[in-house]
Amino acid sequence: MTVPTDSGVDPVIARVLALYAAGADVDRADERAAVKASLAVLSSQAPGHSVEVRIPPYAAVQVIEGIWHRRGTPPAVVECNARTWLQVASGQLEWSAAYADGRLRASGERSDLSAILPIHPLN
Repeated sequence: MTVPTDSGVDPVIARVLALYAAGADVDRADERAAVKASLAVLSSQAPGHSVEVRIPPYAAVQVIEGIWHRRGTPPAVVECNARTWLQVASGQLEWSAAYADGRLRASGERSDLSAILPIHPLN
């Protein structure tokens, strides 16, 4: 994947996505940085505390307006690995496909994030 330099996409995210597309190894520090940067964009575009998005082992954020979650298991959870998350967040992989084949798990009310993905400027 080639991302123009003026696209607004974080260069680390662009590099990691390009490495995935090429089938190359990805440095864990770069992958972590890409996940955190993409989750920061998601948090700013869908603020709230009703859905927890977990990308282990790198990060988790709470998004989407609604019930404020403070402790224990949240009422709605989305979880997947870094590669799946970055591909879904950027539009390279459809939410429905990732969910259908088990690469992405979503449970609870409001956990279907397909209406807000891919997130701009990643797409």
